[in-house]
Amino acid sequence: MIPEDALTLRREVAAGRLRASDAAGEFLRRIAAADPRIRAFLTVTAEEAREQARRVDEKISRGEPVGPLAGVPVALKDNLCTRGVRTTCASRMLENFVPPYDATVVGRLREADAVLVGKTNLDEFAMGSSCENSAFFPTRNPWDPERVPGGSSGGSAAAVAAGMVPLALGSDTGGSIRLPAAFTGVVGFKPTYGRVSRYGLVAYGSSLDQVGPLARTVREAALLAGVLFGRDPLDSTSVDLPVPDFAGDLERPAAGLRLGVPREYFGEGLDPEVGAAVEAAVGRLVARGARRVEVSLPAARYAVAAYYLVAPSEASSNLARYDGVHYGLRAPGAGDITTLYAGSRQAGFGAEVKRRILLGTFALSSGYYEAYYLRALKVRRRIREDYDRAFAECDVLVGPTAPATAFRLGEKLEDPLAMYLSDVYTVGANLAGLPAASVPCGLSKSGLPIGLQIQGRAFDDLGVLRAARAFERELGLSLPWPKYY
Repeated sequence: MIPEDALTLRREVAAGRLRASDAAGEFLRRIAAADPRIRAFLTVTAEEAREQARRVDEKISRGEPVGPLAGVPVALKDNLCTRGVRTTCASRMLENFVPPYDATVVGRLREADAVLVGKTNLDEFAMGSSCENSAFFPTRNPWDPERVPGGSSGGSAAAVAAGMVPLALGSDTGGSIRLPAAFTGVVGFKPTYGRVSRYGLVAYGSSLDQVGPLARTVREAALLAGVLFGRDPLDSTSVDLPVPDFAGDLERPAAGLRLGVPREYFGEGLDPEVGAAVEAAVGRLVARGARRVEVSLPAARYAVAAYYLVAPSEASSNLARYDGVHYGLRAPGAGDITTLYAGSRQAGFGAEVKRRILLGTFALSSGYYEAYYLRALKVRRRIREDYDRAFAECDVLVGPTAPATAFRLGEKLEDPLAMYLSDVYTVGANLAGLPAASVPCGLSKSGLPIGLQIQGRAFDDLGVLRAARAFERELGLSLPWPKYY
């Protein structure tokens, strides 16, 4: 019997009681059985995975030490460069791009002896909240295939929720790890900006993007975080701080933990069922000795507006390189350079990417920069100041991850504003550069997962995961995981 969780699987492989090759074969079988229904993967690297597993088995047979993820299958969001493997960002623009190098986080997974099984679907260039904006196909929520898994890391979250992999990597620019985690009932963790290298992550919003883990449990997410963290000289925004002992220092009692509850997170637009589940979860920890502290984040109501100026402005700059000359798809039959640029970008980018490029270009243009982009940066500073004041009174902030449970496929595609409001509780942590996690806190009456978000002080990543583990432990949820294999 192949263990479901990464911790047990790694222990059994390292002890020689389970062959990494057998584990890889089992999870590849699950992908083959489940993915035709869920569509979580853009590329499955079966042969490469079997070869990596074989090398782990050989190391163990020779008595050599193995890494902390020895034999554990991991899926990668397809905006992380992977040497020799197609990396598309779910866009026609990069449909045939094969990087000659690994992203730093991918290299660290290899060094940890993880088995990389493939690249997962996403909203094109990570721009979306539903995983429907992929140029190739939408990913479906394993709990209800007629619903979205959230975005943009929907493929990674769905792969974990459906049991196709124990662990996956996502990226989070405005909630793109935490929102899919909430919609699919898994744990998603966005580290403090600068704690995990962005080298090799195809850029969307450079001051907002972060790579982080998705897993079924907090302990598994912490295991993966311990591999990802650390200074990288290839990323100028990477900070040089010691890596916490995520695996060994995770368990702390709830007693004495100060839980800040922002009143702005429980107002208009929140599904009553979601609000009730989050309140009940907070009550469980309070009953175990935690202290509830009412706090306020006054600028939170401007967070979505500020985010959807800052992020598209950075996207406008980052995506300018995809013009058919420097990078990306080249449209045929262009008579001059202007036609080549326009034709390549028209054919290569989808509707949502074009919308955000246009919005960002407008916000940065002469005569509008001060009115829009500069004002958004001032709001961003106010948001960070609000967090600083709140954390003077509490240890972590808790609230809903999303205003509602997973919505139906196609339900919000024609209403971008409604789609953007899915991020109302998550974008603040990105604008302020703070660590944040989503953990399951219950199921709706219709059987859909509900996520609880925990936000912490800058660089208190371990504190966020400890609080997440306290909720997970005290709630004692046993989710009826959907099974497709």
